[in-house]
Amino acid sequence: MRIRWHGHACFEVAGSSVVVTDPHDGKSIGIRPPRASADVVLVSHDHFDHDCSRIIKGADTVVIDQPVMTVEKGVRVEGVEAFHDDQRGAKRGGVNLYRFEMDGFSFCHLGDLGHVLDDVQRDKLQKVDFLFVPTGDVFTIGPEAAKEVIGQIAPRVVIPMHYRTAGLSLSIRPLQDFLDVMGDMPVNRVGNEIDFAREDLPESRTEIWVFSE
Repeated sequence: MRIRWHGHACFEVAGSSVVVTDPHDGKSIGIRPPRASADVVLVSHDHFDHDCSRIIKGADTVVIDQPVMTVEKGVRVEGVEAFHDDQRGAKRGGVNLYRFEMDGFSFCHLGDLGHVLDDVQRDKLQKVDFLFVPTGDVFTIGPEAAKEVIGQIAPRVVIPMHYRTAGLSLSIRPLQDFLDVMGDMPVNRVGNEIDFAREDLPESRTEIWVFSE
């Protein structure tokens, strides 16, 4: 299995199928556009920095942008409704959180989540190997709320996203703010992509995997 970061909230998860999350067009937010092909594209909401599915290539690509439960191209997907802010969507509307499974691994992508989880959301997102969590604040949860959400889900690996990077035109907080809040949780800096097998995942303690562009 492989995970590759295309900047912001866009990741490519590749195994027997390829899933791409929240593709952006690059130029609208000041970073390079993703170059990827996918069997399944997951879109958390229709804001410009998350919904450029047309940029992702692939034959017969399935785009999921609703909170559905389905199996597509060998990938089991469950969408969970949530909000883009902490006022039940009054400021920025709704978002879809996605739990998906492929090749024996489970993943959860939180899109632009703007609040800590309620009991229903938490229960649907339990027991995942990888959690993609926004940390940049302003438009999403920030470091402190991200830490609380991580505690609610208790994944094996946390992958921070949606934070300030070089060239990004969005004024959000840097990654280090999140790492400072997480204290002594182990950090593994994996570069732009990582190949992994089951034995590479931590056994008993959650670990942070930090990707670089």
